[in-house]
Amino acid sequence: MKKWILSLSLAAGVVGLAGCSDDGGGSKDIVAKTDAGNVTKEQLYEAMKDKYGEQALQQLVFEKVLSDKYKVTDKEVDEKVKNIKEQLGPNFEQALQQYGYKNEDDLRETFKIGIMQEKAAIKDVKVSDAELKKAYEDYKPEIKARHILVKDEKTAKEVKAKLDKGAKFEDLAKEYSTDPGSKDKGGDLGWFGAGKMDPAFEKAAYNLKVNEISEPVKSQFGYHIIQVTDKKEKKSFADMKKQLEHDVKVSKLDQNKIQEAMKREIKGSDLKIEDKDLKTTFDQLLNAPAADSSASTGK
Repeated sequence: MKKWILSLSLAAGVVGLAGCSDDGGGSKDIVAKTDAGNVTKEQLYEAMKDKYGEQALQQLVFEKVLSDKYKVTDKEVDEKVKNIKEQLGPNFEQALQQYGYKNEDDLRETFKIGIMQEKAAIKDVKVSDAELKKAYEDYKPEIKARHILVKDEKTAKEVKAKLDKGAKFEDLAKEYSTDPGSKDKGGDLGWFGAGKMDPAFEKAAYNLKVNEISEPVKSQFGYHIIQVTDKKEKKSFADMKKQLEHDVKVSKLDQNKIQEAMKREIKGSDLKIEDKDLKTTFDQLLNAPAADSSASTGK
């Protein structure tokens, strides 16, 4: 993920400069002026190309080649962004800056290419009926919950005692909770599935009945008082089979399988690099030894 973020940010910068350097002003377009001399757009573009050109070109070619064969919907990207926002919480904006993004649109572009790579790679992955049935048995439907997060067990017990006496959950969440993302919403966390929350929190939440309130639950974030407010029904195996197949295939992906998929796609794209300075950009990928044959079977 970090690699994609960096690569796409650099790609956007290099391509933007390339466009600017050919807007009618030629190589004399000035980016910066000093008493010692000026820096032109062409000079800046060439400097960026020398340092980041191969990395940026690779990502741009991947996007061109993959988008011609694999379509990504806004809904698919929205889901990825939603998940990362839930994971990062109030640190989301800070994380964007840390990884070189200027805004959420840059992140969405990263996810778009990542999803296309995923779709290309799972074409070679096979899943057995036994694996699908096991995935169905292990699947946990989404639940909806709210919580009150506090720093210590003593405070958590005080909150629980007040709830037992009839205090409103949402009122105590606003008063006590240290979770900035949910306290002003009465502690509401919305819908979530398995693997989305802290393991201790998730285990406790899934063991609750609808409207049941937990005892204090310790996690890496502090102590939680949890209430499950709704649960989704588990669909039939037939209804879930397609989604389960996709999820199991994705779970089998690793860098070798993705590399093999990109190698296949690039070889089939009739790629020709016209810039002599970037001729070797794809040599490492195209000349890499083939991954073990078990990569396509999942064995």
